[in-house]
Amino acid sequence: MATADFLPPFMFLLLISIFRTTLSTNSPNITTDQSALLALKSHITHDPHNLLATNWSTSTSVCSWIGVTCGSRHHRVIALDLSSMDLTGTIPSQLGNLSFLVSLNIRQNSFHGSLPTELTNLHRLKHLDFGNNSFGGEIPTWFGYFTKLERLYLFMNNFTGVIPSTFGNLSKLETLSMHDNNLKGYVPSSIFNISSLEQILLGDNNLFGHLSSNMFDYLPRLYQLDLRRCQLGRIPMSLFKCKNLNILDLVDNHLEGTVPLEISNLTSLKYFSIGRNNLSGKIPSIIGNKCSYNDLKGPIPQGKQFDTFTNDSYIGNLGLCGLPLSKGCDNDAETPTKLDRDDDDDDEIN
Repeated sequence: MATADFLPPFMFLLLISIFRTTLSTNSPNITTDQSALLALKSHITHDPHNLLATNWSTSTSVCSWIGVTCGSRHHRVIALDLSSMDLTGTIPSQLGNLSFLVSLNIRQNSFHGSLPTELTNLHRLKHLDFGNNSFGGEIPTWFGYFTKLERLYLFMNNFTGVIPSTFGNLSKLETLSMHDNNLKGYVPSSIFNISSLEQILLGDNNLFGHLSSNMFDYLPRLYQLDLRRCQLGRIPMSLFKCKNLNILDLVDNHLEGTVPLEISNLTSLKYFSIGRNNLSGKIPSIIGNKCSYNDLKGPIPQGKQFDTFTNDSYIGNLGLCGLPLSKGCDNDAETPTKLDRDDDDDDEIN
């Protein structure tokens, strides 16, 4: 009796159907994304505008939900933007199942609590914005796992502890914003090895310690640096290698000595704030309008942006003289630097 060495066509099709069903059941899909978002919705305790309550419904496609963007290729959720919706709640672990997520933005809400470790599954993230919420606890070291991350916003929360050194693993990072938290300790040197960084915003924390002299050697693209109230002590000379620097805020840092003349190398600088430090000496012609409460001396430069500054810009510097101050310079004082005003000058500080 001969035996069949092949499956009948209907049996073959049945097996293929079962395989596809099993694969669909076990593999993440848009249903997985829907469950993750519904879990987030269930963790929202206050939705004053009923944005999620009325819009996130199983009767409509996830991809049409407010704040949700799906990709055209895999039809999975690739972006979630719930910014400025006045939401209150916590982040559920299921949010880590949005494995195709590239951008997550919940800025300016009232999310609180800690961040679940399951978020480490979001290995495609390029943009992460938790700014202006009420998250607390230490910043997780696993943020360093987001190796594709380009923009990280954690500002204006209640984070405590130190800045994780694992941030140095974020080799593609362009913006690091963690100002206005309760962070303490030293600024990890590993951060300053990320050559792609354009913005470093760490002001208004409890950071301290001197920055090493070569700290800014590897930041050619840096254009904004906010280290206000970080108790740094001295300005590292390597900072003046950052030729693209546009905004520099070093207010209230216990800075000592004179303002380095090398600051004139920063020809792109439009805003430079060094108020409430212990600096002495003369005002370089490139300096900004925020130099109050130091020990600066000599004539105030004239022309360009200096013509727009008021007395308040120089308060607390008893050795300064010349306009806009009422104190004139005596005959022994050096003639103030006069800067020509270009017709197309747009570098004034408002």
